[in-house]
Order: sequence, then structure tokens, then C-alpha cells
Amino acid sequence: MITVVGTGTAAAPAECLAGAELVVGGRRHLDAAAVPADAERVVLGPLAPALDIIERHHDKGRRVVVLASGDPGFFGIVRVLAERFGAGALEVRPGVSSVAAAFARVGLPWDDAVVVSAHGRDLRTAVNVCRAHPKVAVLTGPGAGPAELGAALAAGGAEKGCWATADASGLVAPRGGAANRYSPAPLKRVLLVASALGTEDERVERVTPAEAAGRDWGTAMSVVLCLDERRALGGVRTVAGAAAVPPGWALVEDEFVHRDSMITKFEVRALALARLGPRLGELVWDVGAGSGSVAVECARLGAAVVAVEKAPDGIERIRANAAAHEVDVQVVHGSAPDALAELDDPDAVFVGGGGRELPDIVAVCARRARRSVVVAMAALDRVPAVRAALTDAGFDCDGVLLQSSRLAPLPGDVTRLAATNPVFLLWGARHGAGTPVSREGVAQ
Repeated sequence: MITVVGTGTAAAPAECLAGAELVVGGRRHLDAAAVPADAERVVLGPLAPALDIIERHHDKGRRVVVLASGDPGFFGIVRVLAERFGAGALEVRPGVSSVAAAFARVGLPWDDAVVVSAHGRDLRTAVNVCRAHPKVAVLTGPGAGPAELGAALAAGGAEKGCWATADASGLVAPRGGAANRYSPAPLKRVLLVASALGTEDERVERVTPAEAAGRDWGTAMSVVLCLDERRALGGVRTVAGAAAVPPGWALVEDEFVHRDSMITKFEVRALALARLGPRLGELVWDVGAGSGSVAVECARLGAAVVAVEKAPDGIERIRANAAAHEVDVQVVHGSAPDALAELDDPDAVFVGGGGRELPDIVAVCARRARRSVVVAMAALDRVPAVRAALTDAGFDCDGVLLQSSRLAPLPGDVTRLAATNPVFLLWGARHGAGTPVSREGVAQ
């Protein structure tokens, strides 16, 4: 039997270690535990050698104890052990997870928090979750701590456009006389950095992302809470974690503020969303956003979103629509492709509108996108050049002409079909997109 003990906010109980012939754990866990004098001790570093030692003892029927932080079944070593030895070989004694402890220290419920691990994983996923959700707990790791998280959030929120947020009070007006720029409204997030939980050196510090970026936090990090404090207390929850996927998408045009029907129609938006595949932890660009209908829909599905628009009145509509649908959207006022230069690389891009510059814009987006690019256009003349821009960037390209007719009433209680304008929708998918993230360093 392999006993996995979560140390929580105190050392492992002595009875858990009694009779152990092998004890495996981080150095601080071993130093704090009453390890039997005759037991072999293995300090966890790379997982593979430790697992091999555990296997040799387990095969001989010896008692093995593995010490871990908090709840070892929560982004911890239980997954790796269960995959290697089978769940039936494990006796798990969980402690209090660092996430639960951190929220307890600041007096907040966390049933509505999104928890994301940056330990041994790509930090950009955690950054995008923090951009899109008001209450996030980030499990840290080397190279993915408060400084790196703060730097990414500060750069994305304070230097690269304004934010349209679920709280309309966070919206800002354009500078008087500015031709192509809006006052930046930083993403309203605060970081609560919990360090060395359960030790004499425990502390929880409240800092802005920019302040976090400028500090050396050492190696005692436990968890970082990223909060929009205006929304830290949500309503009563039935399902924990991220908000559920909305019950409907491809919303009708009346759900958005728009100008003279200049909006991506819901039939087009439905297929565009299917090809974009926006999801939690990803970043989507909506270039030539217009009313921001695609941006808002992607945000409703959990993605972090940047909407790029050159028309001042379009900026105001995007902000109004984001507030109305209670989502956070970063709004960049400028003309593509120049306005894209300082943005973080996206997972997926939607490009709307037309004009002679469209192929060049698509080419820039295709070079930057990690997974997919979707382009909607009305002009037949643009299709070959846009398709070439996608294929030249290494995308598999496909497309369709969408020409729908909607039911419309006629006098006499009868119905006719009213045709909408045809739209070409082209999309490109990058080879090898969707490769799973490595699980190296999963033990914490």
C-alpha cells in the first residue's frame, strides 16, 4: 500500500508515518515529518527516478509513504501515482489545499473561483483565465510565479488598449482630440499572494499586477489569487468553478447595439464560433470588431478576448455590448495590422470587414495565430487573396458561401422568406493544433 499524505497547514501526523520503510516528499515535508529512523528517504525532484524507487518497494510489499502539499488529489501527485500503480494501491489522506487555505485567509468563498495550475505548465493559460474571469486561483511554479503573472497582466491591461468590463463604471471616455487612441483602462485585477502557508513565515500580500512584476518573491509561493474585487462576492452557486457554458450562442442581432445592421449575422456567427472554438484559457482576437458581437460571444464561452476596431463609435458599441453581456473584453482602438503588433499571440482570430488591406491583415493574423483563423467577407474579389494568405502561412484552408433566408411576416397572417446578404466564410486550421500540454512537474 502506498499512503499519500497531504500535509495541509501542519506537518504530517506521526501515525501516518509509523512503520514506513520508504518516505518520499519535498525536502521541507521530510524535514518537518517524524520519519522513522530506519526508513529510506527520497527527496522529490524529477518524478521518474522517485517513481522507480517507489515501484521497487511497492513490488516487495513494503510500506511506502508519500508526503505532498495540501490535498494531493488536487493538481497533485495522486494522478501520477494512480496512473502508475492503480487507484486501488493508494490510501490518500488529504490535507487542506493551498487554494482553500488562501481563500480562508482572506475571508472569501471560493465555490465560484476558477483554479488553474501554472506549475510545470504554460503560463499563458493562467494569464488568459485571469483576464477572462473575476476570481481565479493560480498555483505557481518556477518561472510562473507572481512576478511573471503580474507582468503579463499589467502589460495586457495597462499598455495595450482599454477594457470593456462587466462593470460599466470601469469604462473610460476617449481623450479629447485624440485621433487614434483611447485612455487605457487597466484590467481591474488585484493579486493576493499567499506565501509559505502553514508555516511561521506565512503571509498574504495584496499587490497590483505591476507591483507584483517588480518584486523578487523567492521560492516559498503557495498560490496567487487574482481577483476583480468588485465581483469577489457573486451570487449563490449550484455548480462550483467556472461559469457554465451559456445556454445559447449565435445570439440574434437585437441582443447587441449596432449601426444600421452592420453586424455579423447570427448564421455567420454560429459557424464562425464553431471554427474558432473559443474556450477557457485561450486568447481570441476579433479584428475589425464593429459592434463586437463575435468578441462578446467568445468571451461568453470563456476565452480571453481582444477586440480591435478603428472607428470611435465602434469602440463605444463594443464597450456597451461587453457591459450588457457581463463579460470582460480588451478593446484596442486602431487600424490593423499596425494595431496588432504589441498584442499577445492569439490562439484563434476572427477577421471581419473588407477593404484592400484585408489580405495583408489576414496574413499578419495567420503568422501569429496558434490554432485557427476565420475570415468573413462580402466581396468575392477578396476570396482568392485571403485564401492564399492562409495557405501560405501553413494553414489547412476551407470555406463556404453562406446565403440564408429568414422567415418574415406578411400581411394576412402569412410568412415569406427574406434573403440576407451572402457572406463568404473562410477558415484555416494550423497543422498539429491542440497538442496536449506536458504534465512534467505535476507534483507539488
